[in-house]
Amino acid sequence: MTSKQRSCLKGIAMTTEPILQIGKASLTPELTAAVDEALEARELIKITVLKNCTDDGNSIAQMLAERTHSEVVQVIGKKIVLYRQAKEEKKRKIVLPS
Repeated sequence: MTSKQRSCLKGIAMTTEPILQIGKASLTPELTAAVDEALEARELIKITVLKNCTDDGNSIAQMLAERTHSEVVQVIGKKIVLYRQAKEEKKRKIVLPS
């Protein structure tokens, strides 16, 4: 992903509300499946890491990206933004600059 594409995704993510929360149980198979489904439906998602989660936001983001075959756009404090392009051309909602 180029810096121009990342910048475009960051701009979109600023106005997006978090749709998932990671709590005390941290990364569970159910949470990973939910993230995978959300990425398939939306392409770009924002996740909140709650205060009672003892794991670091960066490590959680990296693990989720590996498990869901997505890319970490940014991690700011307790917010994680992930992106995965839709497999089918007609399902794509976000057009990134080249």
